[in-house]
Amino acid sequence: MYMGSKENPYTAERMEQGMKITVTGRQMTVRDSLREMVEKKLTVLDKYFGDEVTANVTFRYRKNVEMIEITIPLGSTIFRSEQGAETFRTALDLAIDALERQIRKNKTRLAKRLRAPAFEIPPGEGDEEEEGEFRIRTKTYPIRPMSLEEAILQMNLLEHEFFVFVDSESGATEVVYARKDGDYGLIIPE
Repeated sequence: MYMGSKENPYTAERMEQGMKITVTGRQMTVRDSLREMVEKKLTVLDKYFGDEVTANVTFRYRKNVEMIEITIPLGSTIFRSEQGAETFRTALDLAIDALERQIRKNKTRLAKRLRAPAFEIPPGEGDEEEEGEFRIRTKTYPIRPMSLEEAILQMNLLEHEFFVFVDSESGATEVVYARKDGDYGLIIPE
């Protein structure tokens, strides 16, 4: 068992066909029983993803809640679910259910976009009502240079979940957003 740092990377490559799984613990050591549970439960997603796909699963605690994040990158598309519950088992079930709902809800768009052998929607998987046309509301506003703190203040004053601004130091266009955990995030394009 790897215990050299606060992060505990572990890759489980199943002998039978299926996605590869990377399990990480943030500021915790992931027990073998949790790794085995992840391997077993993620097999339900094998019907959508081929052997060349890697699922990244992260375990952590947040304010007495057991959190699981599952991220599955496939080409330029990223499937992601983060769920918290009283137990990791419940959080994992919720995360898998959320991923399956995302896939079923967007199956037609995903099938068109991901013409790859690593993604397939099996016949009869249409029990979720598919999302209709995207309704887009366009809004324009002047973007002016400001600090990150000013951008967060402006976002909060507007009661928005995100705010696009030009960083006054770097000159780069960036996005600040409010996270579900009450913190803030910053997106900096490469």
